[in-house]
This record gives sequence, C-alpha cells and structure tokens, in this order.
Amino acid sequence: MTADAGAPQEVVDLADRRAEARATKDFAKADALRAEIVALGWTVVDEPGGWRLEPLAPPEAEPEGPRRVHPEDVESVLDEPAAFDVSLQWVVEGWSEDVLRALAGFRAHGGVRTVQYVVADVTGEDPAIFGEDVEVVSLPEGIGWASARNAGLKRSRGRIVLVLDGSIEPTGDVVEPLEAALRDPSVGVCGPFGIITRDLRSFEESAGPEVDAVEGYLMAFRREMLDAAGLFDEKFRFYRTADIEYSFRVKEAGFRALVVPVPATKHEHRMWFNTPPDERAKWSKRNYYRFLDRFRGRFDLTVAGHPPEGERD
Repeated sequence: MTADAGAPQEVVDLADRRAEARATKDFAKADALRAEIVALGWTVVDEPGGWRLEPLAPPEAEPEGPRRVHPEDVESVLDEPAAFDVSLQWVVEGWSEDVLRALAGFRAHGGVRTVQYVVADVTGEDPAIFGEDVEVVSLPEGIGWASARNAGLKRSRGRIVLVLDGSIEPTGDVVEPLEAALRDPSVGVCGPFGIITRDLRSFEESAGPEVDAVEGYLMAFRREMLDAAGLFDEKFRFYRTADIEYSFRVKEAGFRALVVPVPATKHEHRMWFNTPPDERAKWSKRNYYRFLDRFRGRFDLTVAGHPPEGERD
C-alpha cells in the first residue's frame, strides 16, 4: 500500500524504486534513493504493507536583522599588533542617532591619523546605518552595559582607545589633546570630565588636572591598559559607577587619572533620563556597592588622600 500525499510523479517513482531495493535487501541503493527524495523536499515513511510520502517542513526562516553573537564568542584582537592610531568605541542600547551624530563629528575632525570605529549594538540595528567604515558587533539584547562594552573593546586595534557615549559630539579634533596627554607614561586614563571624592561615599566634578576618576562619557587610555587594568567588570549591567571602578583599577595599577579639555559638546545622556527613577536608583546603588567591595578604604588612590578619622567610610 502506498500514499503519495500529492507528491510529484518523479518522487513517487523514486519511492517505488526504493521499495524494490529494500525488497531485494539492496539497502545502500535504498538509502541513496531516500536521499534523492529528501533533496526534492519529501520524506518517505515505511509502514506495514508499504510506504507513504510526506512533504518536508520548510526550513525555518532566518531571523530578521543582523546575526547576533554572544559577548564571550567575540574574537579578541588584543594580542595582535596595533593597526590604527586610535580606536573609537560606542555601546548602542538605544538612540543610535546619537552615535551617528558623534561619528559624523569624528569623521569631520579626524585629522590625518588612522581611525577604527567600533559599535557594540544590542538593539538589532542594521549595521549598514553606521557606515562602511564602522565595525559593528551585534549582540543579544539585555546582556548588560559592561558586557557590551567589553565585546567592543576586544576588537580594539588602535594604539589609543577612546570609550565614548553617544552624548559626546566633537566640535574639533578631540583626539589630539588626549594623545598628547597619554604620551606621558604616568598617565593611565584621561578625558574631559573628572570627579574626586574625600570619603569614597560622594563624588563631585573636578576640573583637575589630577582626579580620582574620569567619567565614562569619554575615557581615553593606551591600548595596553586593557592588559594592565583589564576590561570592565561585567557585573556592571548598568553604566553608573563602572567608570569610577575602572579608573580606580587604572590607579591601582600605578597610573594617574587626568582631566584633559577637548573640543566637544556634551548632550543629554539618554540612558539616565530614559531610565525610570526607581530603577536607576536601584542599579546605581548596586553598582556603588560593587565598587566598595573592591575599593573600600583605598584613600591612597584618591587625590585628597586619607580624610580625618571621623569622615572615613
């Protein structure tokens, strides 16, 4: 007994020939005929008294959007020689238009140096929107800020690395003063926005030049700092305090944090203003205690040094 389920005659004939091969115990030929049937989009099911044909399920369609890779699967190039003068790095958790604005500014004021642009994107944007000169690392949604940042940093091929937020828009050559500062081997991290603390509980803005931390709106360091101080702590799923913690690790490694003015406009920080107040308070508190877990009592790393006994944390 046979059932062809409306299969083309070519497929039915192959199924008949396969049945004959099985009847004569020529199983190699039967397997080859089955493969031909499968290639035509059908499968043959043996059953008592005969066989039947069933159409194969169509292959699952590729998901729309770019192919996303998990951060741990992003190939690191940090052990390879630098191939650019500078790497510029963004994380896109939304508001890709801000990064497009920043890219336009850096392209307009790039000077004669070689520049690598890297975007770590968790939103599923079409990589083409950023431009052919941008390396886009497409990542799963919800992986956390530091994991996304590190995925991009692992692709750094520049001698100097700039960690950037989309709120920063260049109005001139931003890289030149940062490069100049980093020629001093004692400087580990620099940028235009710095903060200091007296008690490791509260931080305030400082024009420096010496500061306790450089804010993550724009941080610059030599590529080898990713070896000396490591990547960002991936427990920081929200960006707050991750820059302070990283700056303290740079200082713990024996380097200085420096404020360096640059020609740039600082626009609204979208993630802060678009995160519900109770949620950002929860994440900020969690991140702060993450920082304290490692640097509680480390007044030796601060500009002010040890505070009076009653002011210590």
